Amino acid sequence: MAIPLVLIVAITLADMRAPQTVHLGPLLVVAPAITISFAGYRLTALVGALAVGAQALIATVQAGFNENHVAQLIGLAFLSVFAVFVCFLRDRRSEELAQVRSVAEAAQRALLRPLPDRLGALHIASSYLAAAKEARIGGDLYAAARTGSRTRLIIGDVRGKGLAAVGEAATLLGAFREAAHQHATLPALAGALDRSVSRYLTEFPERDEEAKEHFITALLLEIPDNSPVIRMINCGHPPPLLIRSGHTTHLMSPDPAPPLGMWELGPDGHGMHTSSFRPGDTLLLYTDGVVEARDSSHTFYPLEQRVALWTRNSPRALVQRIEQDLCAHTDGALADDAALLAIQRTPPPRTGLHLSDLVHAEGVYYSGDTP
Repeated sequence: MAIPLVLIVAITLADMRAPQTVHLGPLLVVAPAITISFAGYRLTALVGALAVGAQALIATVQAGFNENHVAQLIGLAFLSVFAVFVCFLRDRRSEELAQVRSVAEAAQRALLRPLPDRLGALHIASSYLAAAKEARIGGDLYAAARTGSRTRLIIGDVRGKGLAAVGEAATLLGAFREAAHQHATLPALAGALDRSVSRYLTEFPERDEEAKEHFITALLLEIPDNSPVIRMINCGHPPPLLIRSGHTTHLMSPDPAPPLGMWELGPDGHGMHTSSFRPGDTLLLYTDGVVEARDSSHTFYPLEQRVALWTRNSPRALVQRIEQDLCAHTDGALADDAALLAIQRTPPPRTGLHLSDLVHAEGVYYSGDTP
């Protein structure tokens, strides 16, 4: 507010002291023009009125009004009203954008419910980075569900962007949260999710030429509390990184399934891969927006190399480091949404468990665990 007032006073005094042939009054329009950049329409109107009053004062001091002074007053008044109108429109659009952001944030909280720090024997941390700066939701997704003495998790990536991708993500998340409690095995759960996605995709209008190309890559996990194993079905998703004893390895699936929504195009029966997941191990799940992020030289983000530097971090610290490093790698300009999910098995409580229960297991179910 001080700068426009100083300009009005300075221009007014300079014009009154200048020769009659010099007219500085028109410069008063700078005051309301500057006010638009930092104030609302009410303050802009006040500054515009002060500028018009200052122009009238100049005309009075300089031997009364003449045609030139009248023209300057009319022009200044018109430009001030125009500045107020522009500022009013900007303020209204800002309010609308704030409401849209509020709705988007509420939608994201409903769609991507915050995961708890702990679920059963797991310590969990997650992160979601939207590619669009003004967006809060997109086509990436993750969720977790507790069913008895096990935890089931999903991370996925919808092909495409925009509202259609958000709708598909919402469909899959809703189906997962319900089906995770209804199916005894992970393959049965995966099949139910594929059917849900397929039913949703059939609702695309026929004029959508890409309707048959819509699908969702996903990674389904099941982690029992009482056995140091992890069960996984990979539906065309990037393989997770397993962090163990300071080393990182990709947890590949020998029999990957097609993306959800495309199972009818592939062979029947997709195997479930079982691997060891010991206390202290960390599993990093991610979407392709992470590994396909490029820097200014079009170099992909080296996720495995960077994670190898932070193998001793907690899940929360690991996710935060990757998030910060990814933003630095891309200069804050992600080309695609990116989601991260770090899962660490915590040491079991001392309940007389034998060391033999914690040995490396590959495809073995332990006592007290339902396959």
